[in-house]
Amino acid sequence: MRTTRQERGSVTLEFVLAGTAMIMLLISIFALAMGMWNYHTLGYMVHQGTRFVASHGVGCVSSGNTCGVTVGTITTYLAKEGIGIPADQVNVTLKTDSGVVTTCAPLNTCFASTTVWPPTANTDNAVGKWITITAQYHYVSALLFFWPGQSSLSFGAVWLPATSSQTILF
Repeated sequence: MRTTRQERGSVTLEFVLAGTAMIMLLISIFALAMGMWNYHTLGYMVHQGTRFVASHGVGCVSSGNTCGVTVGTITTYLAKEGIGIPADQVNVTLKTDSGVVTTCAPLNTCFASTTVWPPTANTDNAVGKWITITAQYHYVSALLFFWPGQSSLSFGAVWLPATSSQTILF
């Protein structure tokens, strides 16, 4: 097939126009998939954390048992369950039934804490009492780099939340 002089270079131009859109689409799909994976992992981490605390309640700190948990063991467990989520970018709040709040912002600041949780004050460490773990992850996405209205050339960030509540089982 013979091309005329006017059609020369049109394939390159069409590839640039279509290729730019396709590359942007691929980056967007990858960034959204990473965000959803992090969101799911954060939710899983918080859920597993509440299950861990609920099964290490009052029965673990009475009658000579030594399976009680501290804020340090809870935060270490959360970091272990949150695969791929850096502990220095997650803020965690531990809340008891009576409203006593322990905050770890970021998560890695509480790894060495020896404070027993849930505390025995206000009878918070009793069967049937509610515990709540809330976490927020500072997700930085390459997709938000292209968000309209950004004043500087930096990657955008969004806070991903997760909350889980459960009663102390034993």
